[in-house]
Amino acid sequence: MGYEVIARKWRPQQFADVVGQGHVVQTLENALASNRIAHAYLFVGPRGIGKTSIARIFAKALNCDTGMTATPCDTCDSCLEIMGGTSLDVREIDGASNNSVDQVRELRETVKYAPARGRFKLIIIDEVHMLSNSAFNALLKTLEEPPAHVKFFFATTEPQKIPATIISRCQRFDLRRIPVADIIERLNLIARDEKVKIEDDALLAIARGSEGGLRDAESALDQLIAFRGKAITEEDVLQVFGLVSHQTLETLSDCILSGEMGAVIGNVDALEQAGKDLQRLVLELMDRFRNRLVASYGSSGGGVDVERLLRICDILSETDERMRFSLSKRILLETALVRCARAAKVATLEEIIAQINALKAAGGVVTVAPQLAPSPAPAPAAPAPPAAPVARRAAPPAATATAPAPAPPPASPEEPAVRTPTHSRTHTPASSPPPAGDELAKLTAQWPQIVAHAGRIAVAVQGALKDAVPTGVDGDTVHIDFDPEFASELQLFESPRNRKAIERSLAGVLGRPVMATFDTWKEKPARVAEVPTPAQSYAAAPPSDAAPPAPRKGNAQAWKQREEVKQVLDMFNGTIVDVRE
Repeated sequence: MGYEVIARKWRPQQFADVVGQGHVVQTLENALASNRIAHAYLFVGPRGIGKTSIARIFAKALNCDTGMTATPCDTCDSCLEIMGGTSLDVREIDGASNNSVDQVRELRETVKYAPARGRFKLIIIDEVHMLSNSAFNALLKTLEEPPAHVKFFFATTEPQKIPATIISRCQRFDLRRIPVADIIERLNLIARDEKVKIEDDALLAIARGSEGGLRDAESALDQLIAFRGKAITEEDVLQVFGLVSHQTLETLSDCILSGEMGAVIGNVDALEQAGKDLQRLVLELMDRFRNRLVASYGSSGGGVDVERLLRICDILSETDERMRFSLSKRILLETALVRCARAAKVATLEEIIAQINALKAAGGVVTVAPQLAPSPAPAPAAPAPPAAPVARRAAPPAATATAPAPAPPPASPEEPAVRTPTHSRTHTPASSPPPAGDELAKLTAQWPQIVAHAGRIAVAVQGALKDAVPTGVDGDTVHIDFDPEFASELQLFESPRNRKAIERSLAGVLGRPVMATFDTWKEKPARVAEVPTPAQSYAAAPPSDAAPPAPRKGNAQAWKQREEVKQVLDMFNGTIVDVRE
């Protein structure tokens, strides 16, 4: 007799030999013991985990000459014929090559006749999802009301392709991927019987590469015996199948978590030069970080921050999907692992809040919640110098500008650009560029051109803006007021596109980014009014024991003077980009 490959030689012949499918085996054994045998069974699961093997064992159990039993004898004529594939009562069909309606009709005619020698006529259809729709329809009636002597066994890797009408007429069993430990135990048993000496790390590498399929693991062991003979090491497994060693994976994941970009790139280069499967590497890294994630939740001793691990898993999952269609897997992998290393070092929101709360505990100054709202400020040491007055409420079509005030000192390069999206019209930030009166006069003089330009960007705003006028420039905010008769047109500017159109047109005239607010005037203004700044109002107010109010939210310079804000900026080497209500 010729050589028989390990996967066939060690194919399970008894329910006790089936690895990793205890839930299916127990159900079938109980069904045999209680004589509750259904007319159709559907075995679902990935390749190489025992679907067809279980169907054959069940067929032997039903037709064994010693009687229906969960432990067929394997010595009677019926068992031997089923094991040899020569039984007249057990017909095994490949659904991929026998999928036409004519072949199913022939099968339907065959099952009408009584079995030749056994109790039942047994039909095993492998990869049943490959049958055509017409073939399924031809099988449907027979499957629903088969003769008492007929049992159907279906096996498939893609149950979603099987019509629901077929599935509903079967008892469905979902087989699982076989755990790594069970595969290693089975391979050890085979290696001892074959008198092969194999390292434990080599067994682990084979089990990892089989992805839960015992048949794939057995075929890999067979190939390694042909490659290396009776002594197999982990390096042999890695060389043949392009896998990455357990130690290399550990080193690479440690480099990612410590943010060592150079080491990460160097490891990827070495693995690519060694011809390793980079797609497989991504999957194994995902499994590695998944294990760390589970350990972080299960260990009382802490571990790597969970948010960092989740970000890394998300990046690797995205990379796995993209690599399937990428021509340059190495570049994609390198950029993904660099992103993982950066994600591992970026501070999480929880850490920032914890550090700010620690700062609060040390100084007793700031209260921090997930929305970092500033608390009232202590009284300033001295009142701020008066700022330039704000021009406000200009009447259309002409405006009387205030006298230009001395320009404030230029801002330092480190100062942030602050936008003030508020409707407050009673102050001007200390860093506002030219006097507001000059800018208001410029806007009023060029208003028709501004309206036309905004209309080219968003057609809907042109007609509405003809009923409006600019009435004030407050720092980086331009106030535009409508006649109350046309108040309904304010709704147009709730659209971000329409608002952006007028803001771009205003910025083109003023030479800097601005924000626009829209309102209606209570009464038509006759001239441009000068409104005192907050500093002027405070200086003219009568003395009081109450602490002055906190700085206005749009005033970044005032906020930067607060002690708790200074400490937070110093702690995170940050700057104020925007101040919002």
